Amino acid sequence: MVDVPQLVAQAREGRPRAVARLISLVEGASPQLREVMATLAPLTGGAYVIGLTGSPGVGKSTSTSALVTAYRRAGKRVGVLAVDPSSPFSGGALLGDRVRMSEHASDPGVYIRSMATRGHLGGLAWSAPQAIRVLDAAGCDVILVETVGVGQSEVEIAAQADTSVVLLAPGMGDGIQAAKAGILEIGDVYVVNKADRDGADATARELNHMLGLGESRGPGDWRPPIVKTVAARSEGIDEVVEALEKHRAWMEEHGVLLERRARRAAGEVETIAVTTLRERIGDLHGDRRLGSLAERIVAGELDPYTAADELVAGLTEG
Repeated sequence: MVDVPQLVAQAREGRPRAVARLISLVEGASPQLREVMATLAPLTGGAYVIGLTGSPGVGKSTSTSALVTAYRRAGKRVGVLAVDPSSPFSGGALLGDRVRMSEHASDPGVYIRSMATRGHLGGLAWSAPQAIRVLDAAGCDVILVETVGVGQSEVEIAAQADTSVVLLAPGMGDGIQAAKAGILEIGDVYVVNKADRDGADATARELNHMLGLGESRGPGDWRPPIVKTVAARSEGIDEVVEALEKHRAWMEEHGVLLERRARRAAGEVETIAVTTLRERIGDLHGDRRLGSLAERIVAGELDPYTAADELVAGLTEG
């Protein structure tokens, strides 16, 4: 058994091993997870959570690394969650966070962690919201959540972040991809990376046009800016940080930040409740109640919906 209050106290002091241990408890769905979350609850709410998403190859990791450098220069403590595809064999993350962000590995003000998606649709590990809470409670001012390449079902970064950054690059057919994947609805800031390549201006123009087409914004609403960068040389990164800070200020002024965080918490509660219920149902295979309901359906005494209602009622009472 882990001494949770002591571990949390060490994480608050900025000890990376304590933070790592807490995130491992989260990822492994430890029996002590409830105690961990209860201990962390009053310590959270201070971090600004930024989500970065985009097609594979647009330079998400390079952009994340450049943003870490910019925020560290401003004296901020930074946490990075890099959500990677799962290895089908071990369930571990295939891509290495240390490989991509090795320049920050020795910085005590930066905490980097790879998390496996474990086959979860949406590109975000199911335990990502709790891992964000760990980094928040550990005193990170900014948390960057970098996800697996965006796709039809991978827009849930918007549900986890205060601000969502969508990255595109010229020559990748990203304009069409953006419309198809629905990422035009989730971006608060758009970044056209690799802007030293041919076609960068055209990509920015096309994106601007498409954002205009889908627009139903009123006066005072946030209009997502488009920033051109060459992340490998840190060009345009200060402009991205400026756009992020403007969005944060706008959200605080209009009450949007609290709304988003409340929606995020509601989603978390729903996921935990559904998971708990699913586990209870999983325990029912071979259970007498399920067998008896099945027999009554076969005999024509009961329909499956009524049987399911009875089962759920029994589970929630139990």
